Amino acid sequence: GDKAFAQFLTDEIKEEKKIQKHKSLPKVSGGWELEVHGTEAKLVRKVAGEKITVTFNINNSIPPSADDEPQEGQKADEQEPDLTSTPNFVVEVIKDDTKQTLVLDCHYPEDEVGSEGEEESDIFTIREVSFQPTGESDWKDTNYTLNTDSLDWALYDHLMDFLADRGVDNTFADELIELSTALEHQEYIKFLEDLKSFVKCQ
Repeated sequence: GDKAFAQFLTDEIKEEKKIQKHKSLPKVSGGWELEVHGTEAKLVRKVAGEKITVTFNINNSIPPSADDEPQEGQKADEQEPDLTSTPNFVVEVIKDDTKQTLVLDCHYPEDEVGSEGEEESDIFTIREVSFQPTGESDWKDTNYTLNTDSLDWALYDHLMDFLADRGVDNTFADELIELSTALEHQEYIKFLEDLKSFVKCQ
């Protein structure tokens, strides 16, 4: 059984490498520097007296596909849709002269695909906003967190503009999807390779 499993993995890895779009990770325009630690990625850019970091994790970032069954008249293998990774991402804005970090928790709404009709619609939304003490890795649950569900739309628009002024806009969000998808695929291939070595190990 293990032999067949290893053979299957070998073929699978070959296939995945064939469809791999990016041999190296795509860059995000606008002077963002990328750091990757396993499945977590961090983009950092500095602008006049501020440091902006965007962190996301590719785990569980691929939305479940609606129907996995091949359509009538389609061969099973033509069906492979392009899997896209749309991770939640956290934007932190740190001003040099304050001890606080503004933290905005953003995500890609799942029903975005159908709403082509609306021009100017944002492809990501801000879900939560809070202040956290700068430099502390653990966020405090005692800090007030603003949920945007019940937010005055004018305030929400200002927050979106605030992000856009710092380079976090639709273009950025599109490029983030591309980066995340490439990263996810790279990790998936690595996982298959590790699994193959593990299975072959006597």
